Amino acid sequence: MPVLNRIADYVDDMTAWRRHLHENPELGFDCHQTAAFVAERLREFGVDELHEGIGQTGLVAIIEGQGAGPTIGLRADMDALPIHEETGLDYASNVPGRMHACGHDGHTSMLLGAAKYLAETRNFSGRVALIFQPAEEDGGGGEAMVQDGIMDRFDIRHVFALHNSPGQDEGVFQTAPGPIMAAVDTFEIHIQGRGGHGAMPHLTADPVVAAVGIVNAIQTISSRNHYAMDELVLSVTQIHTGSADNIVPDSAYICGTVRTFEPHVQDMVRRRMTQICDGQAASYDVSVRLDYQTGYPATINHPEETAFAVRVAGEVVGAHRVIADSGREMGAEDFSYMLEARPGCYLFIGQGDGPGVHHPAYDFNDEILPVGASFFARLVETAQPAPVAIAAG
Repeated sequence: MPVLNRIADYVDDMTAWRRHLHENPELGFDCHQTAAFVAERLREFGVDELHEGIGQTGLVAIIEGQGAGPTIGLRADMDALPIHEETGLDYASNVPGRMHACGHDGHTSMLLGAAKYLAETRNFSGRVALIFQPAEEDGGGGEAMVQDGIMDRFDIRHVFALHNSPGQDEGVFQTAPGPIMAAVDTFEIHIQGRGGHGAMPHLTADPVVAAVGIVNAIQTISSRNHYAMDELVLSVTQIHTGSADNIVPDSAYICGTVRTFEPHVQDMVRRRMTQICDGQAASYDVSVRLDYQTGYPATINHPEETAFAVRVAGEVVGAHRVIADSGREMGAEDFSYMLEARPGCYLFIGQGDGPGVHHPAYDFNDEILPVGASFFARLVETAQPAPVAIAAG
């Protein structure tokens, strides 16, 4: 089954919604205007229930089908990124330093398209819970909504989500059973030395040299402390220190990210970073404080729901355009919290060539809006088919 004809009729609406959201990006949990826009559309569609302020600015809309049955959850993220847009588009961000550089404007619009269709047709049994989530990029809005009790409150049995994928052919779906995206941790290293004149370093305790030593030593964790078959990425992404060419500074700051799939790898990295920081502090006669922050867990798809999602995607775009086992990647996603609470599946949908996500020239491809919306709608109709009327004889 290709794109649903009724959803194809919504293309102009979905495109307008997406571009409005693109022009008005909001960050983290501060998605008040975005949530209000989504709520207004949902009321227009005639959803049966609308619950606002979940996980601070998240929403859950309920649409009743025909007859009794379970509740299936569909999730879209709403937040943008702190990036200055460089697309030059007519609908570029109106807010300097903020842009929808990851396509959450498109994800929200696809789910709105599915919501409009499902509220109009109701060709399913049970209920669908439409989850519009803030703070995927930073803050863990998925965790906040789970902690607010959405799974039990709305009796959600399964949960599904989509993310666009630049570089993948337009409309091609890909996913994988089991782990698909990594856990993400963040580390900050604060080095306190003793500053002084650059011409008299013997009177200082140089935090710059210590920072260089720590960064170099950290790289050996990946190359010498972990089994090569266990995925691990450890990246130092910031070093800040110094103010002039002739001053040894008092302090230095390092931070970065750690991506893993296995808890024992995560534990090893934390242990070795602690040992390295302690050892380098003694080596360079400085004090070093490591702040290691555990972030989103790994995103782990459930095999049964993944097989089901693959089948539905194949009905929408053709089985030859679905990659059922694409392997893992080292990005992270707070949909992981929802998959810890309920079985489900996270998928990617290709949007063709163009700049990647988190790039200032990125833009969501509106051509895939009806494809994603049709996938969401068919998930519901296939998982929970409407009761068959029996004619009187």
